[in-house]
Order: sequence, then C-alpha cells, then structure tokens
Amino acid sequence: MLTPENTVIGFIGTGVMGKSMAGHLLKAGFPLVIYSRTKEKAQELIKEGATWADTPKEVALAANVIFTMVGYPSDVEEVYLGDHGLIENAKPGSYLIDMTTSSPSLAVKIYDEAKKKEIYAIDAPVSGGDVGAREAKLSIMVGGDQEAFEALCPILNILGTNLVYQGKAGAGQHTKMVNQIAIASNMIGVSEAIIYAEKAGLNPENVLKSITAGAAGSWSLSNLAPRMLKGDFEPGFYIKHFIKDMRIALEEAERMEMDVPGLSLAKSLYDQLAVNGEENSGTQALYKYWKSE
Repeated sequence: MLTPENTVIGFIGTGVMGKSMAGHLLKAGFPLVIYSRTKEKAQELIKEGATWADTPKEVALAANVIFTMVGYPSDVEEVYLGDHGLIENAKPGSYLIDMTTSSPSLAVKIYDEAKKKEIYAIDAPVSGGDVGAREAKLSIMVGGDQEAFEALCPILNILGTNLVYQGKAGAGQHTKMVNQIAIASNMIGVSEAIIYAEKAGLNPENVLKSITAGAAGSWSLSNLAPRMLKGDFEPGFYIKHFIKDMRIALEEAERMEMDVPGLSLAKSLYDQLAVNGEENSGTQALYKYWKSE
C-alpha cells in the first residue's frame, strides 16, 4: 500500500489546477517534489514544504509516484520520453500518472515504453476545472492496468470524488474526449441562453435560479454562467487548452469516421475568440462572442 511512509510523490505542472492538486497531496502528509517551467508558480507550495526540482529527471530520481499536469501533448511527450524524461530515469516499480488531457495514442505509447522499464503508467485526465481541483472534487478517468489503478486509488481519492477505471491504456483519454465533446456544445447553449435572457429583459440571476434546478441544469450552467454575468473571465480552464482538446477529439472522430457537427461548431467559435486575443481567458468567455456582435 502506498503511504506517506513509503512514498515520495512528484508533481510536474503547478498551474491553475496542478497547484491545488499538489497542495492536497502535501497536506495529506506525502513528501512532495515539484517541477514547473515557471518556478514562481510553485513558490507557495515550496513555502508549504514541497521540495523544488530543477528538471523532470530530478523528479524521477527522487519520487516513486509521479503526477504530470502540463499543457499540450507535445509537453507530455517532452516530459515522459527521451534521455532526460521520466521513463528513462524513474525507478522500476514507480507509478507515472498523466492527468493532462492529451492524445489517446500518446497515452498508449507512454504505457508501452514504461512497461519495458517495469514502470506503471496510467492516463488519468480529470474534469471539474479550477473549482474541482481546489475542492478536491475532480472526476478522474483512468486508463492502464487495473492493478496500478487499484494501488493508486488511496492517493487519487485525495484529489477527486469520482474515480472510474475505464479500461486499457488510452481509455482515460478517450473518456475525456467524450467529456469535452459534451461540454463543447453545452457551452454554446449556456452562452446563448444567458444572452437570450438579457435581450428579453429578464434578470439573468433569477433565470438561473429557475433553470439550474431543472432539466437544463449542468455543471457549466451552475458554475460558469454566474461568472459570465459578473464579467469574470479568469481561467478555470484556458480557452487555448480547450481548443487543443477539441482538436484532439476532432482528429479521433475523423479516425473513427464519425461526424461531429456540434464539436466542429464549438471549436470554430473558440478559434475566433482566440484570434481576438482571448486564448488565455476561461472557457466562459464564449459569452463574449455574442457580446462582440
């Protein structure tokens, strides 16, 4: 059993979500070694007792359970593969958990390469945004060996409240694509609904009291619509990262010869926002698409 007495946790990527997640592990009593491209983002964790590493290689040498929460598949590949990556430098028997939303095919490649080194690798993307990360209520979707998932459950339970083993390597990432496809069209609906309420002369806050508790209810409606109304477009999840996720989902859908018109439309709208300089805003900034018309 993985406990604070026999486990050193590494965490790579201390951004909007990773910082909160790493903090929960530290508060649970686990020794924590962290790395981020921008050390300033990790200062609070360092003050709380985390140990800083200068490279992913140093994390691999120090820890036996390593989480990654980075931006893009290219970042994942850089951290995991190559002479200075995690797989080459981690100890046999270590666990590597990628919580980045990334490519299913890359997750399979990482799993295969890790297995050659007698290292467990699982893909475990999450849903819940900055709120879920902060409150340790993430939904965690896991692909890889079931025995690795079961061994890691006590640690994963520190980060989330909904842990589901989805199947072999890549299954976690495929499940996250399902999640992002559902969110993409829903965000259009939430944005249009709020704009409609405003144009109809309704009090949008009162409207939300009615519709969030009914059949229209969703996480985005309850958590992101209020931010739209307050003019709060700070990122719980960056538009640029959502575009990345939608691109992956579109590529996977094309590979499976599946038409996804709702996803295609959502990506086109977010692409326009990015062109207008909103790539570092939160996904709720889709509201601005109608406001700018």
